[in-house]
Amino acid sequence: MSAPDLATSELTLTGRITTASNATFLGRIGDVVVVYKPIAGESPLWDFPEGCLAHREMAAYLLSQVFGGHVVPHTWLRDGPLGEGMVQLWQEQDPAQNAVDLVATDLVPETGWKQILEGRDETGRMIALVHEDSPALRRMAVFDIIINNADRKGDHILAMADGSRHGVDHGLTFHRDHKLRTVLWGWLGEDLTAEELDGVDRVSEGLHGGLGRELGDLLTAGEIASLAARCSQLRLAGRFPAPSGKMSAVPWPLF
Repeated sequence: MSAPDLATSELTLTGRITTASNATFLGRIGDVVVVYKPIAGESPLWDFPEGCLAHREMAAYLLSQVFGGHVVPHTWLRDGPLGEGMVQLWQEQDPAQNAVDLVATDLVPETGWKQILEGRDETGRMIALVHEDSPALRRMAVFDIIINNADRKGDHILAMADGSRHGVDHGLTFHRDHKLRTVLWGWLGEDLTAEELDGVDRVSEGLHGGLGRELGDLLTAGEIASLAARCSQLRLAGRFPAPSGKMSAVPWPLF
């Protein structure tokens, strides 16, 4: 039996992800499990244009392919039971792994992890927000800087059994204004690696070729210009930036 055409074969809904702020469904295309987010189910936002979140998710996937590291799972736009939307391959994460976690402050590991924040839980116990110190998560942090991700929550990072890390939920990206809100601040001020800089360079070069043409169908000219400027600024600095502006540096809720 031949594999289904993911762009045209019937998309059947099998469930709804009720924790999502926008209408998000589980579905199948043949035997392939997917996530489906119809444009018609997007909630209006005060700072992003209406009906564009699916296009931003698609743009994030295209940029991920050029940047490297397979940060974003395979994503495409297509029609579905509730109209046009974003479709993405479902990723079965490893329940035994957490790339981002909340732990008691006296239990923060001395190596292999980065502490971001600390505070008190509902019982008054001191807890810390931590994330792993891994090349895969560093790569995602650089990717988020480039796409200006305004919503990198802990649960938007999928820890896979093979050690890879996927990022999902990229609707709040590519804004012209600075919007970076993330739980991945652990490398603040550290120099980017040669591999990370190469990824930034590939995106910058791609904006003058095929990547730029593809993004032109998904983002405004101003948003693409701001993307190019972020790449140039990050390449010039050569290190992870610090939070800036008056807005919160982390999303809320954190997970």
